[in-house]
Formats: sequence, C-alpha cells, structure tokens
Amino acid sequence: MPRIKQRTPELRDHVLSVALDLLARDGVAAFTTRSVASASHTSTPAIYELFGDKSGLVREIFFEGFRKLRRQLGQAGESDDPRADLVALVGLYRSFIRHNPVLAEVMFSRPFSDFSPTGAEVKAGSSVRTFIVARVRRCIDAGIIAGDETDIAHVLVALVQGLAAAESTRRLGNSRKSIERRWQLAVDAVLDGFSA
Repeated sequence: MPRIKQRTPELRDHVLSVALDLLARDGVAAFTTRSVASASHTSTPAIYELFGDKSGLVREIFFEGFRKLRRQLGQAGESDDPRADLVALVGLYRSFIRHNPVLAEVMFSRPFSDFSPTGAEVKAGSSVRTFIVARVRRCIDAGIIAGDETDIAHVLVALVQGLAAAESTRRLGNSRKSIERRWQLAVDAVLDGFSA
C-alpha cells in the first residue's frame, strides 16, 4: 500500500496562513521557519519540502500579500465620479497598509536579507498596477486629469506607500484629525497638479 502523502496542498495553505499570522504578530525579526513549523504543528523539514527554504516561504508570503491587496482594491466600486473613485481606491490601499503593516513591509521594503525579488516577484504586483492604472485612465478620459496614466499611477502608489509609512510610525501627526487632513491635502495636491 502506498504511503499517504503528508505534504499536501492543504498543509501548504495552512502553513502559509500560519506564517502570515506569525509575521503580523511577531514581526520580521522573530520570523523563522522553526517558529512557523511549530505553530503549524508540522516539522521544519516539511516547511523546506513545501517551500524549498525560508526564502521560498517569504516569496509565497510576498505573492499572497499582492493577492490580498488586489482583493481589497477590488472592493472599490465605480460611480459617475472618476476622481472620487480614484480617491476611494487610494483609501483602500492605505487601509490595506494600515491593517497589514508587516506584510506591507515584506511587499515594499524587502526586510529579509535572504529574499531578493526576481522577475516573477516583480510581476506579482502587475494586477494591482493594472487596476490602479485603469482608474487613473478613467480620470484622464473624463478630462479630470491629464498625463500618462502609468506615470500618474506610479506617483499615487508612491504617495500612498510613503504617507502610510509615515502614519504607521506616527510621523504624520498626533491626532486622527491632523492625519486625515494631511492625507487629504496630499492626495488633492497630487490630483490637482495633474488637472487637465
């Protein structure tokens, strides 16, 4: 009788879920394959068999981060006001980073020295970029802003990531009111700067 396969897709999904939880709870510095194996009720060799090594596990976390971000951005509806829709998309992006700060760090700051993104990892964000570029294109088509949609999308993404980083380290203000005001000022200034 053949041996029952223990390294199943279900175990892989479970380990990835546990790894995401541990990373969010304990941060980058405490993240090890041993801690993931222990919390997953499996062995370190099982982690290596499923993901290759720690770098492979971090790579899957990286991919999952972009899948989660794309799902969150997909919650954005479309109205008759393309600018308001784009501002709402910025808000969803900000919310993702605020609620997943360590995951966002893995996605955007590369804190693990043994994980260096390759072409496949760079492409992981393409569905996110495509979605944002499409929202920018709607504003251009409506005559609200002018310019290259890809350039504008890159500027908006950099703005969101920078402001979110400042917000998470309490460098954007001391009160919720001042933080919200600065977000609105920044987004309005960028969009007004691209006005048609």
